[in-house]
Parts: sequence; structure tokens; C-alpha cells
Amino acid sequence: MSTKLSSGISGLDEILDGGLPRNRSFLVSGGAGVGKTILGTHFLLEETDGESLFVTLGETASQLRENADKLGLSLDNVDILDLSPGGAEDDGAIYSLLESWDVEGTAIHDQIVDRVRELNPARIFIDSISHMRLLSSDAFQYRKQIMSMLRKLTADGATVLFTAEQEKSTEDAVLNFLSDGIIELQLTEHGRLCQIKKLRGSGFIEGCHFYSVHDTGLTLFPRLSPGEHGRSFALESISSGVPELDELTHGGIERGTVTLVSGPTGVGKTTLAAQYMKEAASRGEYSVMYSFDESASTFFRRCAEISLPAQQMVETGNLKFEAIEPLHYNPDQLANMVRHDVEEKGARLVLLDSLSGYRQSVRGADLQERVHALCRYLVNMGVTVLLINETYSITGAEMRVTENGVSYLADTIILLRYLELSGEIRKTIGVLKKRTSDFEKTLREFRISADGIKVGEPLTSLRGILTGMPEMLEDRGSLT
Repeated sequence: MSTKLSSGISGLDEILDGGLPRNRSFLVSGGAGVGKTILGTHFLLEETDGESLFVTLGETASQLRENADKLGLSLDNVDILDLSPGGAEDDGAIYSLLESWDVEGTAIHDQIVDRVRELNPARIFIDSISHMRLLSSDAFQYRKQIMSMLRKLTADGATVLFTAEQEKSTEDAVLNFLSDGIIELQLTEHGRLCQIKKLRGSGFIEGCHFYSVHDTGLTLFPRLSPGEHGRSFALESISSGVPELDELTHGGIERGTVTLVSGPTGVGKTTLAAQYMKEAASRGEYSVMYSFDESASTFFRRCAEISLPAQQMVETGNLKFEAIEPLHYNPDQLANMVRHDVEEKGARLVLLDSLSGYRQSVRGADLQERVHALCRYLVNMGVTVLLINETYSITGAEMRVTENGVSYLADTIILLRYLELSGEIRKTIGVLKKRTSDFEKTLREFRISADGIKVGEPLTSLRGILTGMPEMLEDRGSLT
């Protein structure tokens, strides 16, 4: 038998290093509305080998069943001990204020222990244990009752989850020491966050992990930890399918590396990246494009106008186009999606378009840290990464590769720039960095035509190209 029990939520099991240790008690803390009861319901419904018991001290049994049914989480096969005021187990006894401290609190403790001995459940969920604090005469009696109850329940072979409101009182702080583990749920301005604060006898993934509460329950998205993932892959150069572009990069970009395509708006960054996906499709490889900036219909229409069959690539299964609304996604949710496409679907090339859009998804978090984790994971898995970065300046002497401070992640940096020549706006392409091999140090003219991408000969006849206002040295080295 496994030494751990599934929490009923796969993402939570992952950050718990496989689940909850058996025959222990765990505190689920958090304010109102964070999803504590839903988490406990998932935990109970995961039981298949024995009984599970739901002890409610707040909502009535009928309310719990009704709310669970709305989420598709039926409690029909779960025994519910209703100790809520006016609930099914309420015998109508009336106590004075003084009597309730000494009598009613002990009665609740005994009723829970008696029902457990009757059913011998493998899983118990108590919601919320904070109600017992109101029925105890002082902190000592409260601690004594809780410690006694948890020890008896776990000694009888049960694994116990119990909730408590996130209060700062001394009495509630005691629960942190009595439990074998603490799962903290928070509702912040940037989204819902789960953090494991403690887990005796087991490792876990530290940090805050985003989760969502939806119409089918609770889903948790583990924070990406690159060092825990990796696989072997063949080191090879990947062609763009454009000979002149491959000359710039001395044979192409390498598999399992990060390429940053940087330039101002409208210069052709996404189209250039799509060219690599087209070439990957010709090799029968699967690519994924996560677009934060445009819809699928707009992208497909633009590609069709330059003879780049993006829509056909989607239809044949060589490309997945995923339009991402940044404000509807959190970084852990996006990373979970990327992992699925890589580990389950076999993606070999991933395009993030663009870093500016991704920044909106990681609101409140460190962009560099999130991009670093995602890129390191993909590189470890042998996936080729294309990052699109938009620079703010169109032309000028002050050139920045990126305003996001992530250029250090790139193994290759391809820079696209505008220039004004003879009263006409032109474009150039060049390589600023390539860790894996040498590269061409010259700039070339870059054009997007009805026939696709065109890259010209080296522009050796011009100087000052990066300023956007070049000077002609001699009449050679440009496209006609």
C-alpha cells in the first residue's frame, strides 16, 4: 500500500510530492470563499477502498450536498455528520452561556469520535474546526480537545483534513502546531494562490501556486520547477528554409536553444518565427504558437497573403495555434498548458508571441523569473524556443534588444530594424548573438512579399544602419 493518499486534485498531489501521508492530520487554512470546502470534497471523493466522513460544523448537510451537486461532485456516497446549528444531529438542547463552554464543546468532540469508531473511515474532512474554538472555555481547553480528537482519529487509521478560518488569534495559531501539514489558500488581487507551509515526513514544492475554482471544482497549477524535468535529445541545427537566413546564422538555430527575435512593431518578427514553424512542419514536427497579441483568423489571413500555409499546418496536425487572453490566464496555468503540449503532444518547437503580452499574464510576479523557468524547462526537454520581443523605438541611435531584461536567456538573438533609404522605409535583419556557433556579422535587407520571406545579400555598401539613417558607401549589396 502506498504511504500517501491522493488529495483528489492532481496538481496538488504534484506539489505534495505524490499526495498526503497516510494517518496524519492536515490543516487547510484561508479566508472565506477561497475554496477550502471544495478542496475537502475532492479529497473525500477520491476514496475508493473504504468509507469517507464529512463532519460539518457550519453548513447543513443538505446545503453541502446541493452545493456539491452544482459542481458535479456528488456526496451521495459520503457519510455526513451534521453538527451545524439546527443540523440533522442537533438534539435541540439549549445551554446557557456558561454551560456551553463546559458541555457542548465536549459533546461535539465525543460525537465525532463515536461516528468515526462506528464507520472506521479512511478519510475524514472536518469543516470548520474553528467553530469548536467558540465552544471552549479557554485556549488550553481548545488545544486539549483538538489534540485529543486528532490523535484518536489518526490512531484509528484515518487521514484527516480540517479547515480553519485564517485568523490571527492565539487559539487558531495553535492549529499550525497540532497539524502534520498546512495547505494555505489565498485570494489575492492577482489571483488565487496555494502554498504548502508545512508537511511532516515528506518533501514538497515550495512557493505559491495558482489555482482556480470553476463550475467543476478546483484545479491547481503547480509552479514550474525546471530542474525536475529533462530528457535526452539530438543536438542538431534547424533550418529556416530560407538559405540567406541560414547563412546569417551559419546553418540555422540549434535544437534545444532559445532564440529571441527582437524589433519594433510591424517589422515582421512573428512572420519570421512562423517561417521556422513552416520548415518544422515539412519535417513532420509538431509546433505550438501561443499568441498573446492576435487572433487565429488574423494570423491565418496574414500568413495566407505571403504563401505561408499556417491554417493548413493546423489542419494537418503539425501546428497548434493557441490564442491567449493574458488577463484570463495566470503563469502557472500557461506553464501547465505548455507542459501538456510538450509531454503529451510531443511539441518540438514553441513560439511565445510576445513577451509584452506574457507580461500581462504574470501580473504581480517577476517576469524574468517566470520566463527563465519556462525557457529552462523547454530547453531541458529538447524543445526549440522562439521568443518575440517588441522594442519601443522605431529608429534611433539608442538601440535596445529588449526592455524586459531577458536577453541573457537567449542563445541566439535575431534583430530586425527599420531604416530609411532614398525616402523609402526598408527593413534589415542581423544576428547579434549566437552561443552555439559563429555567425555572420553583417546586416542584410529583409522583405516580406507575396512569395514569402526574402533576405538579401550583405549590406556592405551602407554604414550607420542601426541608427535607421544609413549612409551610402557604394552602390552594391541591396535587394532590387
